[in-house]
Amino acid sequence: MDLPDDRNERQDKALPDSAVTYQLWLHLAVETELTVGALGQCLLPAGWYVYTGSARRGLRARLRRHTHPDSAKTVRWHADYLLASPCTTIHYLSLSTEPECAVNAAVGGSTPCPGFGASDCRSGCGSHLRFLGLDFDPETLAPCPRFR
Repeated sequence: MDLPDDRNERQDKALPDSAVTYQLWLHLAVETELTVGALGQCLLPAGWYVYTGSARRGLRARLRRHTHPDSAKTVRWHADYLLASPCTTIHYLSLSTEPECAVNAAVGGSTPCPGFGASDCRSGCGSHLRFLGLDFDPETLAPCPRFR
């Protein structure tokens, strides 16, 4: 998945200035145990997930970081641990102007790793990583925008 180059005005319009919240719709091919920073061990079953995050400034850079695999990048956010797994594939990306916790709450699903992506959450979300199950139908999502 390629995101717009900052120097290309036409492509810059692909990311609305008002968007601050993003969701990465992911598939984990096999059950995976991750050590996630201070959270410790997280056992994630195979299946579909959605990770909800936000970036009040630098949304483009954050999305580029998440969507471009780089084994040398410093692990900074909880999502980095999951996205570094070779079993994880990003299938869709959605953007919203709504607050991160409101978007996360609308997803449903279960919480496989309490606290994941929610260290600064003040809304009691429990986790910003939601497990949608094995039977989730990704066809219900709009196709991921192709940023070239």
